[in-house]
Amino acid sequence: MQVQRRSKATIIGILIGPGQSMTLPSPRMDKSAVAKFVTNKMCPYAQKAWIALEASDTKYSMTEVSLYGNGGKPAWFMKLNPAGTVPILVCDSDNVYPDSELILDYIRDNTALHSSAVDNHNVDEKKVQLWRDVLSQKIIPIGKKAVLGGSANQLFDLLQHLDDNVEGPYLCGNTITVADCAVFPFIWRINDEFGLQDGSKLKTWLELCMDTSCFKKTIQRSWWWWW
Repeated sequence: MQVQRRSKATIIGILIGPGQSMTLPSPRMDKSAVAKFVTNKMCPYAQKAWIALEASDTKYSMTEVSLYGNGGKPAWFMKLNPAGTVPILVCDSDNVYPDSELILDYIRDNTALHSSAVDNHNVDEKKVQLWRDVLSQKIIPIGKKAVLGGSANQLFDLLQHLDDNVEGPYLCGNTITVADCAVFPFIWRINDEFGLQDGSKLKTWLELCMDTSCFKKTIQRSWWWWW
């Protein structure tokens, strides 16, 4: 998926739009907001991007859209992302990132999140990418199968394998990376449904994240699965 580039005038017209009741804050109202985040707080894909924005101290404004219901999706939203999915991040008024993975890549490459590791330890980007791949290729499909009535044994085997790969205290070591941001919403939901093993490294990591502001802020009482 390629990043969509539009002019400043076009982006503002889409976001504000004539006659639209839902608007993003004007730059004159919020000069500190350099990015505009369009989301639905119950979506796990949107949640992982939200966590990354918080963890990286990115300045942003947020607009939440309803993805279901009689009113339908607003026209300005569909123009930003014709696929009709969240999240969307608009940066510098002309770059549109209409996908959570694209947003994580942007934050990885354009913020200090991966360059501010404590104790001067460099982030192992290969480990970060491995966790992101495991999420999309294993956690998401196997977790879905378990929740929808398939055997949970495969999920429990996967969780044990993942436990062996937690570096500690975070997934890839001493600092938060986009891997933690990506994986948290899905493991949090799996724990809520099945429970993680007490004393496991994965459960310890989850509890640490739940007590860390950039994760804690995004936890919702009502939430969706990922299908």
